[in-house]
Amino acid sequence: MDRDATLCIEQASEKDVPLILTFIHELAKYERLSDSVTANEERLRVALFGPHPYAEAVIAYQDQEAIAFALYYFNYSSFSGLPGLYLEDIFVQPPWRGSGAGRQLFGYLAQKAIERGCGRMEWAVLNWNETAIRFYKNLAADPVQGWTVFRLSREHLEPLTRETKR
Repeated sequence: MDRDATLCIEQASEKDVPLILTFIHELAKYERLSDSVTANEERLRVALFGPHPYAEAVIAYQDQEAIAFALYYFNYSSFSGLPGLYLEDIFVQPPWRGSGAGRQLFGYLAQKAIERGCGRMEWAVLNWNETAIRFYKNLAADPVQGWTVFRLSREHLEPLTRETKR
């Protein structure tokens, strides 16, 4: 493990789908959410590389070893009238934490956000993940005060559609 070697960040390609799924499983294990992962290679392939991609991914390599990844998509703020980059997942393998790989991934994504004219970059972090929170604060990121994240899970979508008049 050569921490002094040059880090290379590349846009993921379709051949990287198995690797991306492995990173997702590693992230879920770290976040104690392994039971929540229902993604599979086919779903990822369609979502990332299908006719209407929903998200993009990048992979960080150190000496041709995949050590980290990030999965993101673009959203839109009606208040600012500008797009935003939403970072869905970022994961650096434990032996490489503290190597600067995470900071470089953020720099890479910040450049993508600037190139796309984004007004902001956002992500969520589990409240218990103090290490990540410190890292994000060291990037000069601020927690969003006064907002709570809500989620409508798939099993609740169908009943809600029956309430819609057409």
